[in-house]
Amino acid sequence: MDIYIKLFEVLFPVFFVVGIGYYLGKNNPKIDTTFITNFAANIGTPAMIIYALTSTGISFEIFKNYFWYYLVAIIIFAFIGIIFLFFLKTKDIIRELPPFVMPNTGNMGLPICLFAYGSQGLGVAAAISALIILCHFTLGVFLADRKFNVNVILKNPPFYAIIISLIFLYLKIQLPTFVENTTFLLMYATIFLILMSLGIALTRFKVFSFKKALISSFGRVILGPIVGFLIIKYFDLSGFAAGVLLIQCSMPSAVLNYLVASIYSPKKIVDTVASMIVVSTIMSFATIPLVLFFALKYLN
Repeated sequence: MDIYIKLFEVLFPVFFVVGIGYYLGKNNPKIDTTFITNFAANIGTPAMIIYALTSTGISFEIFKNYFWYYLVAIIIFAFIGIIFLFFLKTKDIIRELPPFVMPNTGNMGLPICLFAYGSQGLGVAAAISALIILCHFTLGVFLADRKFNVNVILKNPPFYAIIISLIFLYLKIQLPTFVENTTFLLMYATIFLILMSLGIALTRFKVFSFKKALISSFGRVILGPIVGFLIIKYFDLSGFAAGVLLIQCSMPSAVLNYLVASIYSPKKIVDTVASMIVVSTIMSFATIPLVLFFALKYLN
């Protein structure tokens, strides 16, 4: 019975805040989320990365290991995406690949891992999320635009937050208390705002090809945790860190895929990406509890 209580304690706050955003978006379709986007990109996400990587007790070795484990997962996700898109007879496989490769390890993954495994779980989840953030502004932009743009990375505050955090982590430098307290407050504010913005986004994105989006979402939220489980078995991983890896592999497509596509891809591609984000997110409300149950029961 205890595990079901724990499951409720982890998922309720996440889904509840997403529900608040959905309610606000439905009641006010013109609600402006520009502030949330700018705050999260320029202040909130860098603060979250700095706090989670330097103040949660994870070591540089753990960061390095799970960074590479999840890189393996990303490569497998890419192969899965290519196979699915090929059989769906997609004309532009390259531009439609990002939703398969880059799951929502930030908006949903971080808070779920935090509530499931505490601050240490947050640290490992942040290591994985840092990789996905880097992928969004390198691989994601390359796939969406079909060309690499180094300026996107250099103008990206989370990139510098990752570099700073790794220096502190590698040299085992204690973060000053005032910085730790500040990033702590900003992190929790950001978690609330981005979860709420996810709910708002679900009221705005439209599904243009339900059948294609459903099949693609199957590859994201059903095969995702299977990939995570296989990596855990192959590398003989255990404990809470393995649970975090499994949970992060199970996330739906990230909303940031839509934002990148809307800047660099044609409208038809943007509509397809948005459709997969909506359907995979809705499907994940059923699949994430099952994955979390397994993680809490066997990977603690």
